[in-house]
Parts: sequence; structure tokens; C-alpha cells
Amino acid sequence: MKIIELRKKTQVELKRVLEDEKQKLGELRLKVADRQLSDVSTIRKVRTTIAQVMTLLSNKDYIDAKKNSK
Repeated sequence: MKIIELRKKTQVELKRVLEDEKQKLGELRLKVADRQLSDVSTIRKVRTTIAQVMTLLSNKDYIDAKKNSK
């Protein structure tokens, strides 16, 4: 998923995406262990998406906290 698409999502949607991607990562790891996955680069893409979502959630939390403190 592209970062531009992720930035348009709300925190609730981002949390849902994060859960889905973590579940997908677990499934991919099992497939690698069973040697069913031939393209291991998908794991890297999923990990990148997870990192991007976590960063966006952190930034949105920081912005919300900053707005509430004023």
C-alpha cells in the first residue's frame, strides 16, 4: 500500500490496516517455513507497510496530544 493512501486514512482505519498486515506477515512467515512461498520479497513489502502505518499512527497521536495540550 502506498504512503499517500495511508495518510488519507483515519486512526481507526490505520489500526485495522496494521492488524491485517501483521496477520499477513505471520502467514507469510509460515509459508516460508513450509517452503511454499517462492517470492520472499513480499515479506519485506509487508514489513515496510507495517513500519509506515506505525509511524503514521505515532505522528497522529503526537499531533492530537499537542492540540489537546494547548
